[in-house]
Parts: sequence; C-alpha cells; structure tokens
Amino acid sequence: MSSIHTNAAAMSAVHILRNTAVTLAANHDEVSSGLRIQTAADDAAYWSISTTMRSDRKAISAVADALGLGTAKVGVAYEGTESIVEILTAFKTRVIAAKEPGVDKTKIQKELGQLNAQAESVIASSSFNGVNWLRTGASTHLMQTAELTASIVSSFV
Repeated sequence: MSSIHTNAAAMSAVHILRNTAVTLAANHDEVSSGLRIQTAADDAAYWSISTTMRSDRKAISAVADALGLGTAKVGVAYEGTESIVEILTAFKTRVIAAKEPGVDKTKIQKELGQLNAQAESVIASSSFNGVNWLRTGASTHLMQTAELTASIVSSFV
C-alpha cells in the first residue's frame, strides 16, 4: 500500500508542478509583453494603451537603430579628423624644417606631397553608408561657404 500511496502523491505533485509551470508561463508572457489583455473586447482602454505602447516600442527601436547609424557616421568622421590632425602636425614639422639652412628642400617638398596624398586618402576613405562628412561639394573655401548641412536622428516625438 505504501508504494501506491507514494505513486499517487508523486502524480499529484507532478500535476501541481505542471499547473504551476503553465500559470507561471502565462504570467511571464503578460509581464514581458506588458499586456494584460489580448483584444479590445477584454478591456478597450487597456487595449488602446497597450496598442500605443507597442507602437511606441517600435518607434523607439527605429530611433535606436538610427542613433546607431548616426554614431557610426560621427565616429568615422571623428577618426578621419584625428588622422588629418596627425598628418597636418607632420606637415607643419616639415615646413619648419624647410626653413633651416642647408636642408634639401626638394626632398621636403616631396615629403609634403606624400603627406598631402595621405590626407586625401584619409578624406576619401572616411565614409560610412555612403556619407562622407570630410569631403564636401563646396566650390569655395569652407570659411566662405554659407551652409553645409548634415543631419542625424536624435529623438522622436
């Protein structure tokens, strides 16, 4: 009899555990989705709120993706700018060296040409997703250019 009683108790425990797992899964779904209702018939006000929340969550996700792209664009432009600053520092050093007497100015001019080509290469390669903020289409010096525009998604309303 003891064995039958133990098997019945074990079956009862398994049944209770299974029901608890099903209830826990349902509650987890409600909590993770933020939904207490599934259709407008359950409660129209809650359904309206949950629909808005789902829409907002998708919009926030899209903004997060756009922010990631914007971050990448800025990052590429920043790294390119940092490289250009290093090249200009080397350029400045060569120009100062050219003022010294007895220096081979043709050799320094050749080095300046190489640094210029290196800077042009950095500018050309500082592009992300077809956007290059270091290369402009301005026909005049940038100090004389009225407006250069670029935009990055930063939020949504």
